[in-house]
Amino acid sequence: MRLLFLGTGTSTGVPQIGCKCPTCISTDIHDKRLRASALLTVGDKNLLIDCGPDFRTQIIDAGAPDIDAALLTHSHYDHVGGIDDLRPYCHRQPDGHFPLYCRPDVAQDIHDRVPYCFREHPYPGVPIFTTHEIGDAPFNVCGVEVVPLPVWHYKLPIVGFKIGKIAYITDAKEIPDSTIDLIKGIDTLVLNALRREEHLSHMNLQQALDVIERVRPRIAYLTHFADKIGCYRDVDPTLPSPVHMAYDNLIIDIPD
Repeated sequence: MRLLFLGTGTSTGVPQIGCKCPTCISTDIHDKRLRASALLTVGDKNLLIDCGPDFRTQIIDAGAPDIDAALLTHSHYDHVGGIDDLRPYCHRQPDGHFPLYCRPDVAQDIHDRVPYCFREHPYPGVPIFTTHEIGDAPFNVCGVEVVPLPVWHYKLPIVGFKIGKIAYITDAKEIPDSTIDLIKGIDTLVLNALRREEHLSHMNLQQALDVIERVRPRIAYLTHFADKIGCYRDVDPTLPSPVHMAYDNLIIDIPD
C-alpha cells in the first residue's frame, strides 16, 4: 500500500497570496503547499482522498495515473473544488459515471454545486458522477474495505478514513474517543496540524501531537498546514519521534 501526498496545505495554500512571511517567501520546495489531497494505492486500485481546486495540477504532476474512486472528507471548497476536473476519469469508467463516496450532506452539496453533472439528460462531455452515501459503518470500494472515522470540524461532522494500516484525518478540531479507539496502535497516522496558535476549527500543532500520543502509531505524518506553521527546515527536526511533516509529492509505503 502506498500514499502519495498530492497536497498538504490549508485552504489558502502556501504561499498565501500577497503574504511576505518567511514561510511564504521560502524557496524550499517543502514549503510549497497545494490544497490537501492524497492518492492511496491498494494493490491495483487508486483511491483519491479529496479533490480540491489544485487537483488538475496535482494529478498531472503525479503522471496522471488511473483513479478508480474518490473518498471525500467534507464539502468545503478546498476539498471538492476540483470535482469538474475528474471528467477524464468519468469517461474511463465502463458506464461513464465516476464514483464518489461521501456523507449524505456532502452528496447534496455536490449536487447543488455542479447540477449539470447529475441531470437526466446531461450536456455532452460533462463529467458524470455517482454518489455513494456513507454513514459510520465500513464500506467497500473496488474490493477495498474503508472504515469511516467520524471527527468534528468545529460544529461540522466530517470523516477521515481508515484503510488497512493507515488512518487519514484532515480538518479535525475534535476527535471523539470512539474514533480514537478505532485507530489506536495503527501503523501509519496522517493528521492535520494547521499552525502553532489555537484555531476555531482545526487542531493546532500541540493538539495534533496530543492525539498522536493517545493513538501511538508506528509513524505519523502531519498535513493541512497554514504558512504560520513555519518553514519545514525549522519545524520538522523539532518534532518528537515518530512524527514528521508531510509535504507535497511525498510518497510513503504502508505495510500490508
